[in-house]
Amino acid sequence: MGFFKTFRGRLLVILLLLIVATLGVQYYSNYLTQQENIRLRDTQAQALVAGIALGTAGLTSTDERVADIIDRPDQTFLDEESRSRIIDVIIIDNQWRISDSLNEDYLPTSNEDGSTSYRMLSDLTDLPPLMEGARLGEDLKQFPNIKTTSKRDDEAHAVPIETSRGRWYVMVLLRNDKSEAAWRAARPLLTTLAVLSISGLITFWLVWRFTRPIANLSSAARRVADGDLSVRVPDDNRSDEMGRLASRFNEMTGQLERSRELEAQLQQAEKSAVIGRLGSAIAHEIRNPLNYINLTLDHLRSKFAPDDAEKQKTFEKLTSQLKDEVARINQQISDFLNYSRPATPNLQPIDARAVVDDSLRLVEAQAAESNIKISLVEHEAVPKIMGDPEFLRSVFNNLFINAMQAMGGGGGSLGVRISPDGKFVRFDVSDTGRGIENECLSKIFEPYFSTKETGTGLGLAIVQKIIDVHNGTINVDSKIDDGTRFTVRIPRVS
Repeated sequence: MGFFKTFRGRLLVILLLLIVATLGVQYYSNYLTQQENIRLRDTQAQALVAGIALGTAGLTSTDERVADIIDRPDQTFLDEESRSRIIDVIIIDNQWRISDSLNEDYLPTSNEDGSTSYRMLSDLTDLPPLMEGARLGEDLKQFPNIKTTSKRDDEAHAVPIETSRGRWYVMVLLRNDKSEAAWRAARPLLTTLAVLSISGLITFWLVWRFTRPIANLSSAARRVADGDLSVRVPDDNRSDEMGRLASRFNEMTGQLERSRELEAQLQQAEKSAVIGRLGSAIAHEIRNPLNYINLTLDHLRSKFAPDDAEKQKTFEKLTSQLKDEVARINQQISDFLNYSRPATPNLQPIDARAVVDDSLRLVEAQAAESNIKISLVEHEAVPKIMGDPEFLRSVFNNLFINAMQAMGGGGGSLGVRISPDGKFVRFDVSDTGRGIENECLSKIFEPYFSTKETGTGLGLAIVQKIIDVHNGTINVDSKIDDGTRFTVRIPRVS
């Protein structure tokens, strides 16, 4: 029984069923046609016999015509079907005259002098063809319908009757619908055509159904060759060989995809480890001179400041600029180290608004100086989030500082909205700054990409990294001269 669950077994069974069904329908159609032909032959023969019997009765009767015999209620010569088949019954005497007929036009007529005028057989030129005329011998040449040009489908049968007055003939004209015969002959062909059409449609459907998995496999293999390992074949639920093949293919692509992800993670980990070690060493070597420079500047400002007021002002300005540059370099080193080091957050339930408030305090003074309005909206019943306070503070510090820099000193508004969002808490941070160009939106979270001339390009990369380790999401929506909105989602405490 296992063979019939296979692709080959099912295909073989279906083809055998199609063959048996085709032969069965063809046999039944031929059987019905044969039975119909037999019934029609029997009906035709019965009509012919009835017509001959009727003609014989009319020939022997001296006071009744053939038409009168048919109209008698007690006549037993013809039933309804035989009567519908008989066109005419013509009685021909030994002088080849028409002595009686169902057709009024063929009957003898009386003359004024009391004599009778007969129509001769040779005058009947519109008779249907005479059937089996060879058995009539020499009398055959007296029949005008031996070789008739009539287009009628009917047929004529002549039977000699030996009487005391010589040889008479009874000619029976029978209705024969050749179009009906042609339909009976064509019916098996139409049936065969219908069966073959249905079989062809079923075969086409079977071929499509059985070859579709192969086409799907071919298309999937092409996509895998192009590097798309996420493709899956949808036919793995079948129980035949194609289903097992599709299942194995999906397992293979799944393992390849997991292997690629593991390789990417391993490469990233190795890259991060190398960058971290290298960065720590470089940062240590750079920060020592920076600390010395910073301390020296403080010493110069306290011990060697000029007495002249104008020179002291210039001196303070230059030393302040140097300290600012040292602080900027120190911040860049800190950003580099924060990005290159592995992030190991200390997740704990914390209040969502408390984290935002801590970061807003960092920019409140600058916002007041730059005429920037800050608004914070918190919806009711906002749950606590699962996060690391220090890490999340770094996220919002970066977002708020970027917003302030985008708006500059010309005023604007910085809005923060906190709301529940299913299994997350949603933070919307929006500003009315200059916005971000569309071609840059897909790159802003990449390390070392920055739209600012003095930026390191690590701020938003660090934000993305922290959001990822919190199993959250961050999205950005921006329009030029219409501001930017960052949407952060952090998992809520379950």
